[in-house]
Amino acid sequence: MDEITYLIYIISFVLGSVLGLLLSYKKYKKPFVTKKIDPVALIISIAGWFLVLNSALLFFLPSFVSISLGLFLVALVLGMRPGYGRYETVFGILISAVVWLALTII
Repeated sequence: MDEITYLIYIISFVLGSVLGLLLSYKKYKKPFVTKKIDPVALIISIAGWFLVLNSALLFFLPSFVSISLGLFLVALVLGMRPGYGRYETVFGILISAVVWLALTII
């Protein structure tokens, strides 16, 4: 069962990366020149990292489902056109880690 789960994780990440790249090339016509944070990518990143890091806290979903969905969402942002998505990824990791720490300590 572990090998199948890891295969699902890898496929989910690769599909998210490819889809993120395709969507970002349609959305952003120019190479990375602005330092704006995309609110949609930020929400996707926070949701993805929350699902990956806090999968054990989500008792209503099996952990492999939440991790697979989280990896897909994370890969959407990580797989964006070069330069885009890096600020959103950092903020997503930080916010999800703070939530995880707060819920673990409480």
